[in-house]
Amino acid sequence: MRRGRARRAAGGAGAGECGVRVDGQADSRDPALAGALGVDRPRLGLPGSASLWQGARVTHVLVVDVGSSSVRAAICDGSAQIVAETAEAYSFTVAADGTSEVDARRLQGMVERCVDRILTNAAPIEAVALATFVGNLLGVDGENQPVTPVYTYADTRPAPEAALLAAEGGIASLYQATGCPLHTAYHPARLRWYARARGAAPAIWLDFATYLYRAWFGREVPCSHSVASWSGLFDRASRSWSAEWLARLGLGPERLPALADFREAEVGLASAHGERWPALRDVPFFLAIGDGAAAHIGGGAISPRSTSLTVGTTAALRQLRMAEVPPGEVPEGLWAYRLDERRELVGGATSEGGNVHAWARAHLKLDAEPLAFREPFAHGLTVLPMFAGERSPGYRADATATLHGLRLSTTAFDIVQALFESVALRISQVHDALGGSDALHAGGGALHASPDWAQMFADAMQTPVYLMGEEATLRGAAMLLLEALGKGALDVFAPRVSRIFEPRAEVAEVVRAAKERQIELYRRLYS
Repeated sequence: MRRGRARRAAGGAGAGECGVRVDGQADSRDPALAGALGVDRPRLGLPGSASLWQGARVTHVLVVDVGSSSVRAAICDGSAQIVAETAEAYSFTVAADGTSEVDARRLQGMVERCVDRILTNAAPIEAVALATFVGNLLGVDGENQPVTPVYTYADTRPAPEAALLAAEGGIASLYQATGCPLHTAYHPARLRWYARARGAAPAIWLDFATYLYRAWFGREVPCSHSVASWSGLFDRASRSWSAEWLARLGLGPERLPALADFREAEVGLASAHGERWPALRDVPFFLAIGDGAAAHIGGGAISPRSTSLTVGTTAALRQLRMAEVPPGEVPEGLWAYRLDERRELVGGATSEGGNVHAWARAHLKLDAEPLAFREPFAHGLTVLPMFAGERSPGYRADATATLHGLRLSTTAFDIVQALFESVALRISQVHDALGGSDALHAGGGALHASPDWAQMFADAMQTPVYLMGEEATLRGAAMLLLEALGKGALDVFAPRVSRIFEPRAEVAEVVRAAKERQIELYRRLYS
């Protein structure tokens, strides 16, 4: 096997929480998985390098998840079950001016320590998958050395540049072409901001995952279509960088990485990392996928009418659809991100989620546990929870959190309840734009920390919520890797369902009225 990128044979900082645990095997199958969008349909062929390993016996794979609040590494078996896991927690550096960033070398060190620890397990590794938080941007020099922080999706400093780009016109067509609205979460505004605020641009712009692979392999490595599609610069039709955006930004394509399907793989670690991880030296590393895509798959929402709800630091609602040629229209207020050459995710995300829970815990000194016993919306408060600006559905980067309706009788518990309910109401607007769904496959660290929050989402959308087993992102990345290796369609890797929350019809009218109040408050402030 030649070293380098494998192709088809036919041619062609301070550590946070950490430790290793071993998981059990018990799963339950969700009937909504029947008729999944996967290999059970006519095969379109395996692009890139995955075909080289088809038929090979797979007993264990390594999965790395670089999330927005922790780094995790896990060993999964041939059925995508996690058998060992290790993690380190961290947080972005934030400031009142909208800064949200992280040091690339610090984050790289955390990833590598997690890999070190997980490899102390004796299981042989046959392949590696990487999931990453997306919408991040890192400048490097010609030697792949970072010259900027990793700017994250939550950085709102480019808001003025987003407004200026909007004023130039032509944004609606670019929205449909890229699947991404003009917003500070995406690269166009951030690149324009960097040119104004920082001056000379770095030699190359990368995402963190591509930087990481280039550091490990000591050569150029492409960015996956999945990760690129979260940038706002990815052309859905050509699966290349958007020529129109590059022209507007004065950015040559040579200053961005090449693009490839995530099933392309890199083999042959550079000497330093090959010596550090001899068990991985000649193992295929598949290109990174967006953590949202992995979480969606790992949650089991793979049939056409199933929808995934992920509440981590932020929140997102997604549906898996077959990629159309030419690309289908993106509903207003939503986005379309690529999973692979056959499939895309359509949905919306909010900048609020578990970060609202963290804020309440840190500043109000209260948690969510008592909320399950409180009457919905009895507090009389209306909240816009945009602590980090707005993404879906209105994409107002200048939006801030608003609490309306305070009285002398209002308690701290009222405020916490209103905050949690407000996130559910905002996500319900995304659900409406998607046209509804039959079920919500829910997961994410914030929901598992406060599972009764799931009842609020079920009530807000009047849709059953299946709270899935933990670590959906890790499992989803493993499922996609095993599917690429020909080990089965996605629906053979049964997800765990830990609890089911049915919508309460008796609160539907109360929820509807609260949602109307929230929409009206937003209209008065931002329309």
